[in-house]
Amino acid sequence: MKQTSPDVNRILLHGRAAQPPALSHHNHDVDFFTVPVLVSRLSGAADQVNAVISRALLEQHGWLERGDELTVRGEVRTFNNRTGVGSRLVISVFVRELLLEQGEDQNRLVCTGTLCKPPSLRCTPLGRTICDMILAVNRRYGRSDYLPCIAWGSLAYQCGQMEVGEKLALEGRLQSRVYTKNFGDRCEERTAYEVSVMNLLPPEQPACPPVLEQCVF
Repeated sequence: MKQTSPDVNRILLHGRAAQPPALSHHNHDVDFFTVPVLVSRLSGAADQVNAVISRALLEQHGWLERGDELTVRGEVRTFNNRTGVGSRLVISVFVRELLLEQGEDQNRLVCTGTLCKPPSLRCTPLGRTICDMILAVNRRYGRSDYLPCIAWGSLAYQCGQMEVGEKLALEGRLQSRVYTKNFGDRCEERTAYEVSVMNLLPPEQPACPPVLEQCVF
């Protein structure tokens, strides 16, 4: 398979384990577990982000219990759920580094990628301007992650002027949003994930900004 040049994809989370690790999948003789991480926002709301952690990383710390405070560094990963159960696009954090430590809640993402659909610029009923985008972030060997992104206000206007195929570099956070899906005979509560864009960065800037300067793998 042809190797491609990877884009920047680095995330730092600090929060608390909402549940103990649950087996996610087995790949290349390695067990991977999912840990939902609760990260508080300044507003008082909280995002719940699923972190995928190898057995070896978990066993270094004697496993995890609900409520344990932790820091994870890694990459945002996506895949299409073809089972028909739950959300179609599954978004999680693939963990490269795990630390059990105390500190302030953090949710910081830096990534570069390519716009793969036309940006959608719209206004809320209250008059706020929003731009929705899909960013394709390349991994090595031809694989990509497709990140739904949302920008507000003046950033929304900037993003709304961009075209498919343009390179975009951004700093933001991975946030969760609970919604209700109506199936006609029943309703089901689901969680969607999106990148909330905080700043745009020069596309040629491959390195992390100061807030993520320790996020080197």
